Order: sequence, then structure tokens, then C-alpha cells
Amino acid sequence: EPGFPAEKSSLVPHKKFCVLVGVTGSVAALKLPLLIAELLKIPGLEVKVVSTERAKHFYNAQEIPVTLYSDEDEWQLWKGRSDPVLHIELRRWADLMLVAPLDANTLAKLANGICDNLLTCVIRAWDLSKPLLFCPAMNTAMWEHPITARQVEQLKGFGYTEIPCVVKKLVCGDEGRGAMAEVWTIVESVKRILEEQELPTQS
Repeated sequence: EPGFPAEKSSLVPHKKFCVLVGVTGSVAALKLPLLIAELLKIPGLEVKVVSTERAKHFYNAQEIPVTLYSDEDEWQLWKGRSDPVLHIELRRWADLMLVAPLDANTLAKLANGICDNLLTCVIRAWDLSKPLLFCPAMNTAMWEHPITARQVEQLKGFGYTEIPCVVKKLVCGDEGRGAMAEVWTIVESVKRILEEQELPTQS
């Protein structure tokens, strides 16, 4: 590891830490290129992205320098019984999942166990011993609907970690709570979990 003395790095075997980023159809998906760029600055991190079809409207895939999966990949990969199932392969590969942004529609799906696309299938199959972080993002009126709080609590009840949304002027012109957390906040949350994961190897 850069910055580690040679004798210390030899004691701790180097392991890639695999982060799967899920992106859904909120305007905050515009920040995906920045989020990926900032995550890739963390040493030893490998990143892949799973996108919903609606999320593709908000970012340019050419600006994403990592492997990007969507629904069509699930069906192209599987042709017969012995073929790998992509949502299970991704679930096995990832050490951590980060859903940023999590829109109101996908929040409702996850809270109710609906798995009708690649992203929701990965999350439905998720290994609950691994961390899953979610970053809600939606219009203030949607955020303030009473069902939203219930659904967020449902996800937290599954053991997922909320990175709370923030108050700001939204793209639609409304001002209030519902905007996705800042990218630096999200990256710091991932770093904190990485530090926690490293603790046992240093004792």
C-alpha cells in the first residue's frame, strides 16, 4: 500500500475491496460520474455500477470509467441452465453496495421485496452480513409523504444504512428536504466502513 512501511504491508495481505454502486432514476443520477471518480481515489477500491433503465437518462455512459451493467446484460448473459446469473454473480463479487441515488419508486420496491430489474434483484439477493448503504433522493413533496418514512425505516430494519438526504433547492425549483447527500458525504461514509472492515486485520 502506498505510504505503508514495507514490514507492515507484508503482515496485512492486500485485498481489493469491491464496491457495487446502484443508480436509479432520480435527477441526482447526474452526479454519478463525480461519485465514481471520487470513489476511485480510495486506494484498493474496485467499483462496478448497476443502473436502472430510467437512471440512464441522467448521465453519459461514456463518462463512467468502470463496468456498467443494466437489465439487458442480465438477459444477454443467461442463455441456458449452466450459465451464470448476473444478479447473483454481482452479489457474490461485492463487499459493499451503495445505492446512490435511491429514488422514490425503487425505495418502494425494496421496502416491499419487489425485484423486477437487475438492481432490485441484486438487492433482494443481498448478503445481509455485508454493508448496504442507500442515499434517498426525491422531490420534497414525495419525501414528506408519510409512506416514505415507513419505507426508509423498513430498509433500516433489514440492516441497511441510510445516508440521509439534505435540504436544498431542487432541480424542479422546489426548496426543501429530499436532495441526495453530497458526494463527499457519501464517499466519507464508504471510507468509514472500509476503516471498520480493516480493524480486525490490525489488532
